[in-house]
Amino acid sequence: MTDEALRLTARITGMVQGVGFRYWTARKADELGLRGTVRNSMDGFVELVAEGLRPNVEDMQDWLQSSRAPGRVENVDFQVSEATGEFGDFRIID
Repeated sequence: MTDEALRLTARITGMVQGVGFRYWTARKADELGLRGTVRNSMDGFVELVAEGLRPNVEDMQDWLQSSRAPGRVENVDFQVSEATGEFGDFRIID
């Protein structure tokens, strides 16, 4: 079912801090109509929570693992679950 709303929770590792990763990820999320957050962790990785329609969540997942993502992504650990609808927009958290 393509109208299903999903939540993508991801932990992105590699050279992903100090390279504009959160900014470009937020732009991509806006482009895909996703809602959620992205933030740097204290341990050097980036945490992402994004909700939206299945095709858009899958596009974000593909983008995160592609060479088009900024920096140098070494690994993306992700979990897909049912969306909660708790987000009104997509924000970068400092």
